[in-house]
Amino acid sequence: MTKTTPFNSAHHLLNARMVDFHGWEMPLHYGSQIEEHHAVRRDCGMFDISHMCAIDAIGLDAKPFMQRLLANDVEKLRAGKALYSCMLNEAGGVLDDLIAYYLGGGRYRIVVNAATAEKDIDWMKACAAGWKMQLALTPRCDLAMLAVQGPNARETVWQALPDIRDATTAMAPFHAQQVGDYFVARTGYTGEDGFELTFSAQHAETLWQRLLELGVRPCGLGARDTLRLEAGMNLYGQDMDESVSPLDAGLGWTVVFDTAREFVGRSALLSRPRQSQFLGLVLDGGGVLRPQQKVFTATGEGLITSGTFSPTMEKSIALARLPLDSTMGDTVEVEIRGKRHSAHIVKPPFVRNGRILV
Repeated sequence: MTKTTPFNSAHHLLNARMVDFHGWEMPLHYGSQIEEHHAVRRDCGMFDISHMCAIDAIGLDAKPFMQRLLANDVEKLRAGKALYSCMLNEAGGVLDDLIAYYLGGGRYRIVVNAATAEKDIDWMKACAAGWKMQLALTPRCDLAMLAVQGPNARETVWQALPDIRDATTAMAPFHAQQVGDYFVARTGYTGEDGFELTFSAQHAETLWQRLLELGVRPCGLGARDTLRLEAGMNLYGQDMDESVSPLDAGLGWTVVFDTAREFVGRSALLSRPRQSQFLGLVLDGGGVLRPQQKVFTATGEGLITSGTFSPTMEKSIALARLPLDSTMGDTVEVEIRGKRHSAHIVKPPFVRNGRILV
């Protein structure tokens, strides 16, 4: 049975084009994916992200559990700080990428992807049992999540929720805190500033309507994908999965080896060095770069993992796994519908905070 979020009726009232997304009925767009994309880059847009799963990890062993579970190290976290990490299997493949928030006092909140949520929860519970650790893992199905993103996003959220302004004005990026009824995180998946708000599902439609009245543009999965690709952010299931090492997915920076800490997948990563570089491509002419297209370089073949047309750059862009000796600025060829097209290698991100960087 298809699942729905607390915003489902609001999407239908706006005549959103709804699609099945990993078992959830979600909006693809509300009429124009391009306009939604530009709204986030230039002003303010909002995304229903309630299909993602928040899991609270609380208990005496919450910290050692997180240190063993994740490739990144929660030791660096202080209360209110967020951490991006991969959760690996024993072979060093990526089970999921996630954000972990440290709430203080043996309490963490983990936000995982919708497509992997059930598998992730089973894995975490099996690990906790196998390691004999004392903690409770609680999926928060009672919560709604809304991302408000763009150069005017924070100011607009403060207008909608004035009671959170004082507590969050000085909050730095990649931090979060509970303010009254709202868990407010200065995180996102678009390359723009803003907030991700987590709160009781009963408040969902009220906040949505308030933001609509302030001129915030509702945005669907389509714009979310073009925005995240411009921002050089990985998508689970395309840019990495259980068969891909984070070292080959451009996520080596999230893996902490420089302590004696043991974590799942560490030995496998150490025994299998990086096999490829994860870089960006910009198509030099017409056409559109797509996942699974072959890339031909002077020293071997590569593969596009994510590709699309960039509304901001008005060019086609992609993320790709390329030979280790690939260099920024190199010209390569991409096979599109049986023909080879010229592209050049760049270092992601392509666009951040409204600025084209490549």
